Amino acid sequence: MRCSIRQCFKTSLAIILLWFFIILKVPEEIEDVQNVVTILWGTGRAQWEEALSGAGVWIYPLSHKLATFMCHVSQAWLTVGITSVSRQGQGGLLDTLASLYHASSVAEQKRITVLVHLADSNSSWLRKTVLHISSLYSSQILAGQLLLIHAPSDAYPTVNYDQNELPQGQLYSKQNVDHAFLVSFAAKLSTYFLLIEDDVFCAPNFITHIHLKVINRKPHTWVLLEFSNMGFLGKLFHNRDLPLLARFLLLFHKERPLDWLIPHFRILLDQPNPILCRPFLFYHRLARFTLENKTLTAQEKNRHGPDVLPGAVFTDMRHSGVHSPQEAYALDESFFWTYNVTTGNYWIVILNHPANLNRVQIRTGSIMDGKHILKKGQVELGYQPEGEPPNCTHFTLLGHLVQGQMDQIVLKSIGYQVSCVKLTVNANQAGGLMIRHVYLWEGDALNEALTRADGMGEYE
Repeated sequence: MRCSIRQCFKTSLAIILLWFFIILKVPEEIEDVQNVVTILWGTGRAQWEEALSGAGVWIYPLSHKLATFMCHVSQAWLTVGITSVSRQGQGGLLDTLASLYHASSVAEQKRITVLVHLADSNSSWLRKTVLHISSLYSSQILAGQLLLIHAPSDAYPTVNYDQNELPQGQLYSKQNVDHAFLVSFAAKLSTYFLLIEDDVFCAPNFITHIHLKVINRKPHTWVLLEFSNMGFLGKLFHNRDLPLLARFLLLFHKERPLDWLIPHFRILLDQPNPILCRPFLFYHRLARFTLENKTLTAQEKNRHGPDVLPGAVFTDMRHSGVHSPQEAYALDESFFWTYNVTTGNYWIVILNHPANLNRVQIRTGSIMDGKHILKKGQVELGYQPEGEPPNCTHFTLLGHLVQGQMDQIVLKSIGYQVSCVKLTVNANQAGGLMIRHVYLWEGDALNEALTRADGMGEYE
């Protein structure tokens, strides 16, 4: 980053003044962040149940005991930091952890430490979450690759957190303080720190991609690399900057939301412009796509976008609960992931009501490197559903995938009264298969032609 001597002097002066201002003005009650954060640690379900039955959590203060424990956690290359609170009827944190580990190889996992701040005072949720995570990821916990921490409520600044009475400035106060504790604890765990959220899914091999981006930027200085353009998701910091970031968040915790403070922190450390690293590696796991009753978002109402046609999705491909078959039919950035497909395997959506289709778009494979495409496959349109659950009794070939992709205009002669859209595997394929999306458009060929003439490109 080039700048004049005058600009450098002004920036340096601003940083020095900010540093002294932070040191002098941070309230005493939250001055020593690390002394109030506690670590949740267990080696088995029985121990967790016994430990959590009393005060609600099993805690080790960040004192001599924690310092001794931390000596056994080897410094990783990257810390992935997540702050999580309870949400009614949602298990976003567990889904996020599942996606994170599913998207990482064993070798990649050895290079990271996952740090989760359980930032909720609800003892029931805290107990349930800790027990669930410890039962699913005991090996990562024992290896020091997964740490769960919790800051008690009395460690927070005095703020009224009654949502019905909060002034606007305090609505985001707790989130800022939550993340101040998170980044302060992470400061000495690794070389780099990646901030994500508890409702996201991760692109496959995201750790390797981040490592390559960092290596490629080595001749240049940077403060913040961004692997998502959504809020504060996917932000990569140097760990050496985390103590200052923590104090910055504590100082202005009531002034601005987190996604406003982080860009200003970057500017104060002399990176005036954002560095967006494409393709993006992290996406919000939006509200689950309901096939029966779908509330249209602004994106879905866009006339250039695909139509929302309620239906049911089925497949005979193997899959886990991390990326389900339904996610290939959602309008967010989620996807379906499977392994080792064989000839004849299929993915199918059966519409609740027959539709007149004029366009079908299929996208398979990673947007990052083109891997995991369906090498040989075809798409068929089905009619006249029967049975329970219903299945189409007659199919017509729409076309074959080319390099794992299809974007096909549907002739009126075969697009009328379509009840099924079926993707079929035409050859055995070892390794991963990613179906990113199956998009459908309703309407007549004239409307499609007008839409294309109006400048529509791919809906990606």
